[in-house]
Amino acid sequence: MSVTDSITTLVVTADRWDGDGPPAFWPIFPILWFLVIAGIIAAVVVLRRRSCEGMPRRAGEARLAEMYAAGEISEEDYRARRTVLREK
Repeated sequence: MSVTDSITTLVVTADRWDGDGPPAFWPIFPILWFLVIAGIIAAVVVLRRRSCEGMPRRAGEARLAEMYAAGEISEEDYRARRTVLREK
């Protein structure tokens, strides 16, 4: 029997190279995928909240700018109202 035949026989008959059971590190991959997906979901939620927080203020400032552009309010009144809108 040659070396090639011996290697072929070992490869064909061997179920696993590392023993009978699955490798000890197999739970790492599902946990890793869970963490990646949870991180993506958390990032989307945080970014969406940040963009939604300023929406009412931006809408108010847009309406105020329209009023100023239409000549309904003076420049001083515009600046005063904008300052009030920008206060937290």
